[in-house]
Amino acid sequence: MHQSHMIINGQQVTSLSRKTEIICNPATQEPVAEVAVGDRQDACLALEAAKRAFPVWSATASDERARTLHSAADMVRQQVDGIARLLTLEMGKPLKNARMEVLSSADVLDNYAEEGKRNFGEWISSSHSRSIVLRQPVGVAALITPWNFPVDLLAWKVAPALAAGCTFVAKPPSLAPLAATEFVRAVCEAGLPAGAANVVHGPGSTVGAELVENPISRKIAFTGETETGRWIMSHAAAHIKRLSLELGGQSPFIVCADADIQAAAAAASQRAFSNMGQICISVNRIYVAQEVAEPFTEELVRRAERLKIGDGMRPDVDLGPMFSRAQRERTKEHVADAMGKGADLLTGGEEPDGEAYERGYFYRPTVLNNADHRMRVMREETFGPVAPIMKFGTLDEAIALANDTEYGLAAYVFTNDLKTALRAAEALEAGGVGVNVNNVIDLQAPFGGWKESGLGRELGRWGLEAYLETKHIRLGL
Repeated sequence: MHQSHMIINGQQVTSLSRKTEIICNPATQEPVAEVAVGDRQDACLALEAAKRAFPVWSATASDERARTLHSAADMVRQQVDGIARLLTLEMGKPLKNARMEVLSSADVLDNYAEEGKRNFGEWISSSHSRSIVLRQPVGVAALITPWNFPVDLLAWKVAPALAAGCTFVAKPPSLAPLAATEFVRAVCEAGLPAGAANVVHGPGSTVGAELVENPISRKIAFTGETETGRWIMSHAAAHIKRLSLELGGQSPFIVCADADIQAAAAAASQRAFSNMGQICISVNRIYVAQEVAEPFTEELVRRAERLKIGDGMRPDVDLGPMFSRAQRERTKEHVADAMGKGADLLTGGEEPDGEAYERGYFYRPTVLNNADHRMRVMREETFGPVAPIMKFGTLDEAIALANDTEYGLAAYVFTNDLKTALRAAEALEAGGVGVNVNNVIDLQAPFGGWKESGLGRELGRWGLEAYLETKHIRLGL
């Protein structure tokens, strides 16, 4: 089996307690790796290492930091096959998708290598003084990431932190730490000073808590559940720490009467079922104009039934297993609740038959019709491959339904009318709105949520600013 150690002060280490855990493949339940599991003491050692490395890395010139980040991107690309294989084995997504994720993480490193060089500062003149405005690294960053995109979402934090001049301690997901740890190890091989990049495995209740509560960390970047985000906010307040929180979502998908039905159904299918619906910006609820509800629904069902499910290591598979039994049970509960309240099951809603599926957490892509807001699937984040459909009469009604949630991460609208597109995009309460696209992520643009979907922004120059403090220097003449 693969042996996954922690990374502290430039060394691959076991935990002080020598505790280990076995990671199993969600498609087969076969063990794939043994992982060192740390606790508060290990997290504290990693924070102290990052603190010692901070004066060295923060004083490194931005062009030199850029060269290191470009080298890190090259190292990740050279190791893409091995990292992607671990990613598929630990969390189930098809290998082709795992490979795309790892390559995307390398692109993020390259992007921030250049973005870091554009941290110029400002010069302001007045009658009797001059003002210099500098943006300097905030300090040691704690990076806490989820299991659904364990490499890419870590790269979103690692790259701007390093580009800004920060050092960091990362806590990858406890049940899927393998690929994330290998990603950081590849970054370290690019020539970072010892202690600039650290990884500690372990539960959020101990390792995560230490990273948040220890005064050494000055910045917390977290992607995960809203409830955990609330805990982080309350405990980080003791030291007034900088926060970036990307939390839960419940993304609406509006199909207007004038939309391209084929394109809309294709986009909804891909975004609702990709990664088994285990995406923070997944399509969680679909609102379709009454005039086009029937052809849209029929096309969505056809596309859902064409998707091939299986072990992610097979090259012909579109969807792997769900990540865990708990995730599958939650999905089944949401489907049962919807059907009990009047929704019609059009396809899916069950585990696939056959010996190949007996040991894994497989579930068929599911389409529900005649959904409404009494149902959990329309109110809570399912994080499973379920597409509930509700009809609407007017655009105002669709927007009101879409905004009727405490979440506001992403929203989508399909229309061929520019006025409708702008009206909907401006009215939807979400940090990102996709018009005739099913993805609101662009490396050059800000990503983050409104309302209880979080605070702060990642990606683009906004992602770099999250790791910088502003300093004003006034010079008297």
